[in-house]
Amino acid sequence: MTEVKDYRGHIRNWRELCEVLDIDTSLSREEREMKIIVNAYEKWGSNMAEHLYGMFAFALWDEKENKLFCLRDHFGTKPFYYYIDENGDILYGTMLKKILENENFKKELNEEMLQIYLSLTYVAGEDTFFKGVKKLMPGCYLIWQDGKTEIKRYWKPEFNPDKTKRLNEWADEIHETVKLMMNEVKTDDETAESFLSGGVDSSYVLAMSDAQMSDSCGYDDERFDESGLAKQTADVLNRQNSRCLITPEEYFDIVPYVMYNMEQPLGDASAIVFAIACKATAQHTKLCYSGEGADEFFGGYNMYRNAERYGDNLKTFYVGNTNIMKEDEKKRILKNYNENILPINLVKHIYEETEGLDPLTKMSDVDIQIWLEGDIYLNVDKMSTAAGLEIRMPLTDRRIFDIASRMPSEYKVNEEQNKVAFRTAASKVLPDEIAFRKKLGFIVPIRIWLADSKYNSDVVRLFHSDIAEKFFNVDEINNIFDEYINGNSDNWRKVWTIYTFLVWYEEYFIKR
Repeated sequence: MTEVKDYRGHIRNWRELCEVLDIDTSLSREEREMKIIVNAYEKWGSNMAEHLYGMFAFALWDEKENKLFCLRDHFGTKPFYYYIDENGDILYGTMLKKILENENFKKELNEEMLQIYLSLTYVAGEDTFFKGVKKLMPGCYLIWQDGKTEIKRYWKPEFNPDKTKRLNEWADEIHETVKLMMNEVKTDDETAESFLSGGVDSSYVLAMSDAQMSDSCGYDDERFDESGLAKQTADVLNRQNSRCLITPEEYFDIVPYVMYNMEQPLGDASAIVFAIACKATAQHTKLCYSGEGADEFFGGYNMYRNAERYGDNLKTFYVGNTNIMKEDEKKRILKNYNENILPINLVKHIYEETEGLDPLTKMSDVDIQIWLEGDIYLNVDKMSTAAGLEIRMPLTDRRIFDIASRMPSEYKVNEEQNKVAFRTAASKVLPDEIAFRKKLGFIVPIRIWLADSKYNSDVVRLFHSDIAEKFFNVDEINNIFDEYINGNSDNWRKVWTIYTFLVWYEEYFIKR
């Protein structure tokens, strides 16, 4: 007998699996997916993930073999954690709190992670901020049996460029595959809304979906407000649009809520906005689409256009989408600095896997394996869960990635444009001014708000706190803050990254 011990996610190809695994399709979604996981394990064993499409992480107890089998999906859209206690037993779960609340868990800070965090602004790799707690990484499964833990990697991104196809052929393949995703991403009896920014990814998802309501965020400051562009897109597509106006007061007030529910600190300023958006959207729907994945798969970031210039030098410095503090600065501000804890060590295996491939592919692969898992998917999962909202990401799928893995880089990025083939596909259902609109990014006015004494009092408090004294040379971090206040606006991300760690630490080690 096999029993599901923990599961969160959504299995897209359930109709096909129900037929193959002889499962009654009239079951509720929860019952159906539980049976799919159990039957798939009993039929295919550790190879079961080859047959599943969707977002998932789970743990199964195999009573016959007396073993625990845990698996995380290919891209890590859902998290999974584990911990071996002093008795040699395993604690595990898709939520960290499940482990932290166990009486056999010993809560200690993994201070070495702070060095990684100050550079990347998120928790990258298999370690966490809790000593002994590990993440099961994307594309991996874990077996715990007879007190022994074995982890195997069942999937990794692989790239095999196909030079025989033209731009329009790639665009056609993308478009037909996105159609398939949208047919699978929900059932006929479900009603979904769709997050919408000014960018092509969310616009394409909305255009291809049957969602009648789109959800956007905006600010009073027009320099940062994309909601007008989102409303234009919604109008073009004849969909409704709900706008959530975010104030600086609301933004700063919700930071402790975000850091607590994130379970790990996250220095991505857009995560606060996303949390507010999830809470607002959950007031009128329980299911929403979001467009994550396409940027990393298809060359969406503007920095990717520098890939050729970086060349082979990439492997000496490129550790992902963010790298805000160098080692000299961390050595100066940290009370405990370990010269062996370097962000570049987290990606060495990726550069070995992509040896001989072009620079853009290497950059993309680093972001797919490190940035997406550590920042983007963590944020989506934790903030939606906290708000009681389910988010599905149609563009994050192996079948979408399969196209990107075969696509030559010139169809992803050229001198004028990024995401070239993807935008060409989107232009089949969107006007060119939307499909080929310059990437704006998810802009947050925090660069300005953080310098305003009306909003930054908690930052000032924590920068002078006993908590800060525990980890930092307080004069040094306050110099960074003062330089920012006095006009060095580039320092805002350093200030925010330090602040979010301090808030998280206070939530988990002082208040609770």
